[in-house]
Amino acid sequence: MRFVRPLAVAIAAGLLLTTLASPAPARQVPAQPAAQQQAAATTSFRNPVNAGADPSLLWHNGKYYVATTTGDHIGIWSSTSLATLLVAPETVVYRDSDPSRNTQMWAPAFRHVGNRWYVYYTASDGVDANHRMYVLESAGDDPLGPYTFKAKIADFGEYAIDGEPITHNGQQYFVWSGPGRGQGGPAQLYIVRMSNPWTATGPRAAIPASGGCTEVREGPTPLYRNGRTFLTYSTCDTGKPDYQLWMKSIPNGADPMVAANWVQHPGPIFSRNDATGVWGPGHHSFFTSPDGTEDWIAYHGKNTSTYTYAFRTTRVQKLSWNADGTPNLGRPLAAGATQQLPSGDPGAATSVVNDFDLGTGQNQVQYAGSWNSGSGCGTQCFWGNDHWTGIANASATIRFTGTKVALLSVVDRGNGIAAISIDGGPEQRVDYYSSIRVGEQLTYISPTLPPGPHTLRIRVTGEKNPASTSTQVSVDRIEIY
Repeated sequence: MRFVRPLAVAIAAGLLLTTLASPAPARQVPAQPAAQQQAAATTSFRNPVNAGADPSLLWHNGKYYVATTTGDHIGIWSSTSLATLLVAPETVVYRDSDPSRNTQMWAPAFRHVGNRWYVYYTASDGVDANHRMYVLESAGDDPLGPYTFKAKIADFGEYAIDGEPITHNGQQYFVWSGPGRGQGGPAQLYIVRMSNPWTATGPRAAIPASGGCTEVREGPTPLYRNGRTFLTYSTCDTGKPDYQLWMKSIPNGADPMVAANWVQHPGPIFSRNDATGVWGPGHHSFFTSPDGTEDWIAYHGKNTSTYTYAFRTTRVQKLSWNADGTPNLGRPLAAGATQQLPSGDPGAATSVVNDFDLGTGQNQVQYAGSWNSGSGCGTQCFWGNDHWTGIANASATIRFTGTKVALLSVVDRGNGIAAISIDGGPEQRVDYYSSIRVGEQLTYISPTLPPGPHTLRIRVTGEKNPASTSTQVSVDRIEIY
């Protein structure tokens, strides 16, 4: 869960400041006809659903809400459909003036108790070792607040992150990640009883947890089924491609403060999927579909196997249940994989355009100037291919009908600056440079537009920032809203 994602800050400024490595092996993926794209428009979506990491996502009273790590504040995004959550505006619900806890703000987690919402999060004074856990309380029954600072929670005088409540045997407990005993070895999980949503009471207990690596045990998150509590958690360094989820469980009636009552499940339950180009999946939350019939996981993953804390984006997918009553999370789906919306999701008038949907009609791309195309970017690209050029004033034009458009493209250390405009209006400069090669990165979101037909134009400026080796600009995936 560590470190702040730079991506959202860059997008807010109209720039993308990211990086690139060598291309993944080529992978041919058949294009889908435009008619099929349109038919799926109101019932499907594609990841990511947010540009941040460490998601806490839920459905409440007709809307989805997601909070992710931002670094210097607590922000929440909301939308009536998963299909439009990616382009929803952020609501900043809390900033802190106390210098002991107003930086490195990580991993917000929602809980609803009575007619109040609580957001649990981790923060520090800028020194990692000084991270402690805190809780906000809403003024009423709205997940967007307003919120006020309520308390520091479960402070045992040492490094502590990623805390959130669980319920077992009708009793509330708080679980979190802290240092290994003697401050050595991998971090481990701890649990303590709670007397109310903002107060831990009594001694803590350690819950030793396996993880397939010598690094962290973090982001403990509960999942409940048929009287059992499953405690799922992330292991390994979140910057590595092998960041993954493991699980312990405990039956109803057993005391969770007794470490021996927890059953360790062998092996990871959710891990990297090289075949779909997803690395480092973890630090997650669970939510139910709007009609309550399906269980889903929200997690962050990366489109690069490079060791980096950047480029973690929020993805969701449906989970199932095994015959023995344990959750089956499956394998991480490709970022651009088309999925059916959760049952009861009202849907939205969305569609997707691939860079190979050529033409001058609706939801097609018209290229001017000299462009290259191919599948060298493999699993890092939408449908395994993209278009690119570094020639000044080459352009790509997309005609669409809607109120918003988003671009997800390859960023690379050889990429330059594009000028993007809507309906012939002012150009916005977007830097496609990144020191690590990553695909399907959110590079541009348009302002909200009047309903009706519009034209998006991407123009290669032939310019680059000093760190870049070239002026290339990529066209890959266009989401229409």
